[in-house]
Amino acid sequence: MGDDFRDKPSGILPGLMPEGAAMPEGSGQEAAASSSPAETATKRKKGGDDKRERPHYAGHRERLRARFLSAGAEALADYELLELVLFRAIPRRDVKPLAKELISRFGSFAEVLAAPPKRLMEVPGVGEAVATELKIVQAAAVRLARQEARKKPVFRGWADLISYCRAAMARAEREEFRILFLDVKNQLIADEVQGRGTIDHTPVYPREVVRRALELSAASIILLHNHPSGDPTPSRADIEMTKKIIAAAEPLGILVHDHIVIGRQGHASMRALGLL
Repeated sequence: MGDDFRDKPSGILPGLMPEGAAMPEGSGQEAAASSSPAETATKRKKGGDDKRERPHYAGHRERLRARFLSAGAEALADYELLELVLFRAIPRRDVKPLAKELISRFGSFAEVLAAPPKRLMEVPGVGEAVATELKIVQAAAVRLARQEARKKPVFRGWADLISYCRAAMARAEREEFRILFLDVKNQLIADEVQGRGTIDHTPVYPREVVRRALELSAASIILLHNHPSGDPTPSRADIEMTKKIIAAAEPLGILVHDHIVIGRQGHASMRALGLL
């Protein structure tokens, strides 16, 4: 139980012998000389009976954690940051090959986190525990981005907002239409999903959009939706729907700042494209 045998006598004490057992010939010290705990342990080590080698990946994990703590996430490649996440879900295996395979399959650290659990579990070595751990990290990142957006005007944190939208929507398998409701200082009041549709269509009702903006006392809105196909180029239907929302919102003093389309290959701003 962790005692140091060097502090114990080498002989066998009669009181520790099983009842009825005969003491070995000669003195207790002589009999014990060949069977002391320390020597037995040495024999086992030499014979390989109880040899326990440290896993090769243990040192790698310690070094990677130390590098993360000393240099930060920016010093790590995508697969290395993913390794740190996988350590929790897979405590007794080298996870570097799996991390590299996930990055190769999905393209980046962010896209691995955003991938649907079913697609994650298509990768050999990814079970429910790994998929769940990855989705927990994604949920934490999305919630952090949302909280950060609420602390400041949206347009001062535009890059952060786009990152949040891509993490939340870029790899969704079906179209999703959401609205960011802003106050007069362009601070985020609410981020709400207004509809989920098929692989290439989400029904949107302009009057419902405007009604919700009035309920929240929003001064302006930003429209968002994703293209599961990957190409963020706005469709003709996207442009026409946006113009209908603008027409319904304008008489009530609600400004539509932009309609942003999120795809796996990037994002497109209708405002920047001159479509609004």
